[in-house]
Amino acid sequence: MTPSRPPHLVLVGLMGAGKTTIGQRCAERLGRPFIDTDDLVEQATGRTIADIFATDGEATFRAFERDAVARACAETSPAVIACGGGAVLDASNREQLRNAGVVIWLRAAPDTLAARVPDDGARPLLRGDADPRAALERLHSERAEAYHAAAHHIVDTDGLSVKEAAERVLGALATCVS
Repeated sequence: MTPSRPPHLVLVGLMGAGKTTIGQRCAERLGRPFIDTDDLVEQATGRTIADIFATDGEATFRAFERDAVARACAETSPAVIACGGGAVLDASNREQLRNAGVVIWLRAAPDTLAARVPDDGARPLLRGDADPRAALERLHSERAEAYHAAAHHIVDTDGLSVKEAAERVLGALATCVS
């Protein structure tokens, strides 16, 4: 983290962990802007994430995501940054995020995630999967090591309200910057 300014609060985790909802609540509480790297990708390309995956593939999306992470981390005012679920798979993203802020892994059990993720076809990594819970379990297994490598702190969101989870995230942020 750059000591000359307060750090960004960075939220990572699988889809459904609460990065957007909890992140927006934390941003309000901290009086900071909220930045979603998936939104940055969509704004930069004029396309949805689902369209990028379907048309150009995951590798192209990850390149756009790398640019979005770099832009978010370069923000001069402290912000709350919610990263796409796979952003931490890229080692350079993990390094940038850790250097720019306090990274909190919002973790939840696959059953919880499956209950939270709408079946609307907008999640490319779940599209066409007959068992979203199993897909989320697989993604967790594949990504857990990268989440651990990125995170300064872990907040389990199972059974928590948005308010309770945001309080735990803000408590973790305070612990990490004190």
